Amino acid sequence: MLTIEAKLDRAQRLVRMLEEDAPLLALRVAQLTPERQRAAKNHAAEIMEKARAELKKLTEQVALWDPGDSTPWAAD
Repeated sequence: MLTIEAKLDRAQRLVRMLEEDAPLLALRVAQLTPERQRAAKNHAAEIMEKARAELKKLTEQVALWDPGDSTPWAAD
């Protein structure tokens, strides 16, 4: 099981990668029909929205986490 920090790092990297890739998406779908271009761009937008929502959720969880909490964690 991944720690919250590892999940947060993965989510940050995914969002960053998607943001950096956005300009290249138009080039990759340029040869497709307009309908398929829209579908590809809509799919990419949905993935970006989900990734940002996950990042927001994890960020909020980290903000609520108390590092001084000595409550034991369940074993994996």
